[in-house]
Order: sequence, then C-alpha cells, then structure tokens
Amino acid sequence: MITLQGKGVSAGIAKGRLAFLKRTSVSVEKRSINDVEQEIERFDAARRTAAEQLDQLAGSMITKIGEENALLFEIHRMMLEDTDYIDPIIEIIKTEKVCAEYAVNTAGSRLAQEFADMDDEYMRARAVDVYDISKRVVEVLSGEEQTLARSDEPVILATDDFTPSETAQLDRNKVLALVSRQGAVNSHTAIFARTMGIPAIIGFGAFLSGDLAGKEAILDGDTGVLHLDPDPEVVERLEAKKEELRKEKEKLESLRGKPTRTKGGRSMKLYANIGSVSDADAALAGDAEGVGLFRSEFLYLGRNDYPDEETQYESYRKVLEKMGDRLVIIRTLDIGADKQADYFSLPKEENPALGMRAIRICLTRPPIFKTQLRAIYRASAHGNAAIMFPMINSLDELLRAKEAAKAAREELAAKGVPFNAAVPIGIMVETPASAVISDVLAEEAAFFSIGTNDLTQYTLAVDRQNDSISAFCDTRHEAILRLIKLTCDNAHKAGIWCGICGSLGADLTLTQTFVEMGLDELSVEPSRILKLRSMISEC
Repeated sequence: MITLQGKGVSAGIAKGRLAFLKRTSVSVEKRSINDVEQEIERFDAARRTAAEQLDQLAGSMITKIGEENALLFEIHRMMLEDTDYIDPIIEIIKTEKVCAEYAVNTAGSRLAQEFADMDDEYMRARAVDVYDISKRVVEVLSGEEQTLARSDEPVILATDDFTPSETAQLDRNKVLALVSRQGAVNSHTAIFARTMGIPAIIGFGAFLSGDLAGKEAILDGDTGVLHLDPDPEVVERLEAKKEELRKEKEKLESLRGKPTRTKGGRSMKLYANIGSVSDADAALAGDAEGVGLFRSEFLYLGRNDYPDEETQYESYRKVLEKMGDRLVIIRTLDIGADKQADYFSLPKEENPALGMRAIRICLTRPPIFKTQLRAIYRASAHGNAAIMFPMINSLDELLRAKEAAKAAREELAAKGVPFNAAVPIGIMVETPASAVISDVLAEEAAFFSIGTNDLTQYTLAVDRQNDSISAFCDTRHEAILRLIKLTCDNAHKAGIWCGICGSLGADLTLTQTFVEMGLDELSVEPSRILKLRSMISEC
C-alpha cells in the first residue's frame, strides 16, 4: 500500500481506479508578424468569441453547479472585456511584433504569476482563473480547441491542476474524486468540487506521479489522504467513515437558517470572508449571517491604473444588495506586502510586510483613500455596510482615518448624494501593538476584528512567505491566544463587539477556546459555517 498526503478541499470518501486527465495540447510559438493592426483585430475577434463561449457556458452550468457558481463564467467574460487584461496583450503585439497567441499566453502567464506569488491564499487562488481565460483565447486563436479524454468507467481523476471550466464540465457519473499536484483551497475548482459533491485533494506535488495510473485507490477528502493499493482494513475503516459523513451532513443541513448559539444560550455571529461580488453568493449558499471581511483589494489587483469611484461603488453596491439586511464589513485598501500593484509605484523594500502597506498607503495618499471611502458610503445606501481599517497601530492612525471618513461624508452630503451617515467604523487588530493598546483603540472603534494571520506573523517574528521556517509558525502559540483574549476583554469593557476574521477562526480545535474567551463573531470561508455552528452549539 502507498499512502500520499495532500490537502483536502472537498470532503468525502471515494474508492476507484486512479486515472490521469489527458488533454490535447495547444502549442504556442513565438511567431513574428508584419501587420500589427491586423493581429490586434485578430486578437479582438478571438476575445469576443471566447466571451460568447463563456456566456453559453454560464447558462448551461446553472443546473449543475448552481446559479451562484455559474456566475464565475460571467466574471471571466467581464475579465476578457477589461482593459487591464487587454492592454498588456496589445502592448506585447505592438512592441514585439509577435502573434496574438504568444502575446495572450505571455501576458496571461505574467498576470497569473502575480496572483500566484501573493501570500494571501484567496488571492493566490485567482491565478488559475486568469490562466483559464487566457487558455480559452489561445484555443480560439489557434483553432485547436483543447479536449479532455473521456473514461468509460468512473475513476479518481488526477492532473497537475484543474481549471474552473474543466471542473464544471466534468461528468459527475464518471468522476469519483479529484486529486492534483497543485491547487488552492479557495480556488473556484475547489468550490465547484464541493458544490458538485466531488471529494477532492490538492497539493500532492511530484509524489502524484504518472506511473501510479491504473492503481486501485481510496481517498479521504477531509484528511487529504490518498491510499493506493489499499489494505483491506483501510478500506473497511474509510467505508465506515463514509457512512458517518452521510449522517453528519444530514445533521449540518438541519442547522441551516438557525441562529448560532452556545449550549448555554449565548449568541454568536458566523460571517463569511469574501473577495469579490460573486463570493457574496457563496456566502449566502453557506448560510453566512453576514460578511465579516470583504477584501476590497481585488478591485485594485490585475489592473494598470486605480479603479475609479464608480467602479468601486458598483461592486460594493452589488454585494450589499445581494446580502440584504445582513451586515457587510468592507475592509479598506490592503495593498502592499504580498499584494502588489505596479501602478502604485511602491518603493522596493527589504521587509515589505513591515513597510508601506494598508492604512499607511491610505493615510499618505489621501486621494486614493477618499475615492474608496466615497464609493463605500454611496453604496451604504443600498444595504447594511460597515467600514474596517486594516493595520491600525496607534490611536493617531485611527483618528486620522476616521477624519478622512468624515470628510468623505461631508463631501457627499454637500452634493446631496444619499448615504448612511451611521455606518459603523471598526478596525482590524493584527499587530501586537494594536492588541496591547486595544483598550485605548476601543474608545474610538465600533468593533474589533482580529486578523490572526498577520497577528501570528508579527508576534512570532515568522515570515509567512518563508516556507523554510514554517515549522516555527505556531498559530496556537500561547502569546497569540493571550493577545486575542486581551483584545476581546478590552472590547467588551468599552461596550463594543470583537471577532476574528483570520484563518484561525475556522480552526475547530480552538472553537471551544474562542467561546470561552467570549468572542462575539467568527468570519470564515463560507463552506465552514455550518460545521462551526454545529461545534459552537456543543460548547
């Protein structure tokens, strides 16, 4: 028996033969061209055709993956119409006088790599979306549409990574589970797999080699373990777990739509972390009671220039309208460190995580901050909005940020633009400094949301992007837990609520601890909400 350990992204037990996904390759060669304008027109025509294909795909996938998930292909189509995607491709055609296939492949690969290099797991997952749309345009240009080899029997399907469009079009009757060498927990492929009820494991790396094809296998999508040529006792154990999972799913579904309460009757809120308009649908599908973290930086990434006020307003408005009366906490710009955009022209820094980022950019570049604040306030007329400032380290920073918000309100009021003047303003507590002075900050904040990812990094002096020291990144370190407890206690003394929006909030081994600390809210990936509700109900 061979046992491989990956990262489970879609729970479930599956047993069957391992088969590797076979794709017909589309070659991309660097070919010189003479007529630049003609080549640009050729690219535009292919882009329009790809957009039409995505429209059709979105419509045909609604019954299979749900209307919310099918919206991804509408977003892919919108990306194809975005000048921030188009312009770099045209620039390569013009400057290098090369064919459109090469330009699309090159520019798309660069943009995808920008996302892949980010520390934020959600943003890394966007890399495959960029790759997916670029691949589609190249296929149209080359006339060599890529097809997937079909299997006559149900199999556990393996590959390097699955694109969203591949996953959505898989025949559920022929695919028992998905396993891949690469991938991301927050990728749309992972989300689709969960929606379609397909167990999935990612991140096996080179251990998932082609010479394993044809072997009998059984996997656990929860623990991320894949057994090849499994022993009889392993099969028996996992088959028993499969039945337990079926019963657990029935129990979780019974909690849908119900309030989150501890065994003692104390109420807590379970919110969702999202990063785009389409993610609001996932939050609703996951039964989130609100949005605890709306990462607004997705509007700034993958562009050649700052998003204007209207662009931002439309995105915030759509999310607020989707969420109805549920609270939506919009985090202001958190560019910098691992999330870079060239047009910001940020200086090269030896320690970017300690440099110009988040609220520091906003306070030193008032026009950028004002544009975003105006957009948020305008959108607040359409739902239940709150504003959250990241990386606040001092009372002075918080007061300056609040003064900027006040100035935005005054501008809108002077012009008669409708908005909610009572939008709550809170902060992320993500440094030891803000946790230690949380009693002071609580006097000026409407709420606290603890960003445990950065809090861990800054408290333990461990670079989250440095894999060589990952063993020293103890997310359950006593210092982290003490800072969380201190922050929560100081919030309550000041009469405000305190939650967690970092990844630690979804750690079920700490749920009891967080309940005992008195935390009021946890904001997590939508798919984790029902499990957390069940866990909290037993605390």
